[in-house]
Amino acid sequence: MLTFLRRVLFSTAGKIIALLLLIVIAVAFALGDITNLGGSRPSDGALVQVGDRKVTSVELQQRLKNALERARQQQPTLDMTQFVAMGGFDQVLDDIVNRLALEAYASEHGMAVSKAAIDGEIASSPAFADPITGQFNQKAFDQLLARQGVTADQVRADIRQGTLAQWVAAPSLAAAYVPSELVMPYASLLLERRKGSVGYVPITAIDKGAAPTDAELAAFYNRNRARYTLPERRVIRYAVVRPDQFAESAKATEAEIAAAYKQNAAKYAASTKRTLAQLIVADQNAANTLAAKIKGGATLAAAAAGAGLQPSVIDNAEKASFARASSPQIADAAFAAAQGGVVGPLRSPLGWHIVRVEKIEQIAGRSLDQVRGEIAAEVTKRKEAEALANLRGQIDSAIAGNATFDEAVADAKLKAETSPALFGDGRADQDGQGANPTPPDPLLAQVAQGGFAMETSDDPQLIPVGQDGSFALIKTERVVAAAPRPLAQIRELVATDFVRDRQLQAARKAAAAILADIGKGTPIADAMKKTGLALPPLQPLDAVRGQLSQQGMQIPPPVRLMFSMAAKKAKMTEAPNGGGYWVVWLDEITPGDARGNQALVAQTRSGLSQMIGAEYLEQFVAAARKAVGIKRDEAAIARLKAQLGGQPSGN
Repeated sequence: MLTFLRRVLFSTAGKIIALLLLIVIAVAFALGDITNLGGSRPSDGALVQVGDRKVTSVELQQRLKNALERARQQQPTLDMTQFVAMGGFDQVLDDIVNRLALEAYASEHGMAVSKAAIDGEIASSPAFADPITGQFNQKAFDQLLARQGVTADQVRADIRQGTLAQWVAAPSLAAAYVPSELVMPYASLLLERRKGSVGYVPITAIDKGAAPTDAELAAFYNRNRARYTLPERRVIRYAVVRPDQFAESAKATEAEIAAAYKQNAAKYAASTKRTLAQLIVADQNAANTLAAKIKGGATLAAAAAGAGLQPSVIDNAEKASFARASSPQIADAAFAAAQGGVVGPLRSPLGWHIVRVEKIEQIAGRSLDQVRGEIAAEVTKRKEAEALANLRGQIDSAIAGNATFDEAVADAKLKAETSPALFGDGRADQDGQGANPTPPDPLLAQVAQGGFAMETSDDPQLIPVGQDGSFALIKTERVVAAAPRPLAQIRELVATDFVRDRQLQAARKAAAAILADIGKGTPIADAMKKTGLALPPLQPLDAVRGQLSQQGMQIPPPVRLMFSMAAKKAKMTEAPNGGGYWVVWLDEITPGDARGNQALVAQTRSGLSQMIGAEYLEQFVAAARKAVGIKRDEAAIARLKAQLGGQPSGN
């Protein structure tokens, strides 16, 4: 069940099923995950048929590519071979089938999504909004679709599928009631305490032995080729455009500086700022009483406290802004009063205002000479931004007109560069993948991210490379397939790994001997001494089962193992990074009792309700698949999976 949920929530369809439809279209575009699977009806060559809808090899490969790009956001060096080996192929195919099954089931039961509803989702999506106005921008919509290689009809089909899937599946996610008789055993289990001890057999306690021979190294290398395989790399051509490239041509002229000063005369003129303390009272009589106390010498804060109120203080208030927050009449009075003066009560739509002038500050006007540098910088920055936007538009138009990378670079008078073969995170150093790798160049990291989202046959693309509006034109020039590094280049590394592996196997043998002695009745401490190795001291273990869920993945493996054992038994488990083996002995188990612990019972009931709701969802999707009918070409699916996974297809 948990595997199913992870699969569902990983996909765009799963996000829709999880009631995130209103934002899924923006997420889908950010991930490049919009293709019209549901709308196509190929006459043949289908890998899977869901009702009357068919999924072809081309369509599945597009979805796999999009899913790989999503996964690369967390693991930049991941390639398709690794993705398939991790189960990505089966997961994506199941996502497609589940989505289409829910859509078909909804359609069979008369459900339909109106064109107006779909268009409303598109219009409200942040992905298509103007960055300044926040409103739907048709040009942004068209450009984004063009970059993704999809049509508006395909987008609408994707939204329709997701909406129907939500309608039919959402009720299954409603929390189910769980009776106390079922909750109590689970809640009590969380309070169970276990005590034991753990011994450690590190590889450092094992003699390294003789240096490996050439034959041993070659055999070890061949058995572990995947360990020494470099992920896919890409050579990317790029040309960067930054605002400072226009610094000379964008310099502010005297005329522009003077015009900007005149246009913003109010900004540079003399002004008055005041600190105002204000009370707003709903009742006029109460306001009159408070005003009389304040004018009679009481502080505004004291008078307000006596009425159970608290004044607000407005620092550096300007008349125009204060008028908008209250009323022009109140602002006129407050800015006409002397320091210490009290104004009001005066009425606004908010109530009756009492205002005290706490402080008056006169701001001197600034001449053109005084602000010349400030204005020049602002004008120059604006002109640089305009030049940057104009050049970006020119390049974008050239790409839309089928210009090549070289043609677009030449027309824009840019300097093209070619990267070394880059990993997905922007590194070019083959040895930079250790525990503390050197961070990649920030520019190359962004170039690589864009380049790995393209194929060599794709048109050039524009990508942002800075917060200042900088961008780059990129083109994937060459793909260097994943391949193991030659043994001759990494002989020393392989030799080190060989020795560590030999030590690890010896550590496993020693741990197994300890287990065998414990099984014969020997105390764990004595069993460890019998190995004759210099092992670390035995460590006590004491934990409550509930800690496993609270600390998640931070739970040490020996503690986690202890909660899967029977009392008076021992088990062994490998330490992280091949460091050795732990031997765990469980001495005693103290059952928990959640009676009276209402908070824990309520928390457990909530968790079980969610799990049962998820189980309902899984069963509903299975029923929908059965109802609409699923046909699979297993041989064709296996061939495609083998091809993408770098394995023989079996033909």
